[in-house]
Amino acid sequence: MTTEESIVVDVPVRTVYNQWTQFEDFPRFMSGVERVVQVDDTHNHWVTNIGGVRREFDTRITEQRPDERIAWTTEEGEVRQAGVVTFHRLDETHTKVLVQLDMEPEGVAEAAAEKLDLVGKQTSADLRKFKAFIEARGTETGAWREEVDRPQP
Repeated sequence: MTTEESIVVDVPVRTVYNQWTQFEDFPRFMSGVERVVQVDDTHNHWVTNIGGVRREFDTRITEQRPDERIAWTTEEGEVRQAGVVTFHRLDETHTKVLVQLDMEPEGVAEAAAEKLDLVGKQTSADLRKFKAFIEARGTETGAWREEVDRPQP
C-alpha cells in the first residue's frame, strides 16, 4: 500500500523541518498516534491505536538532511512501513510538505484500509492538523539539525 500526500504550510522551511524532527510531539497532530519515544538520534518507538487496533513498532531514520528530507523504515514490531517526508521551500514564508508512505498490510483491518484508501485520507487529515499546529504556533517546539546518511551496502 502506497500513499503520497502534500500540503503547503505558511511558515518558513526551517521552522517546518525543525518541528517535524520533534517526533515526541506527533500525537499533538497525528490521529491514532498515542506516543512516540525518541530512543536516540535515529530510533523511535511508536504506540498507535487506529480503529481500535493497537500496534507498537520501532523505526530507524535512514536519511535526514536539514530542511530537505527525513526517511525512515520500521525495524521491529507489528507494522512494516517505510517512508520519506520532503520539505520544499516555496518562498521565505511558504513550505510544501510531501509525505510518501509505503506500508505492508498486516491483517484484515489493514487490508480493508488499503481498499478504502484510509491511510491516504488519514495522512491528508494529519497534514492539515500539522499545518494548523505549526501556523498557530509560528515557531517550532524544538529542533534537531544533524544529518543522517543512508547506510552503505
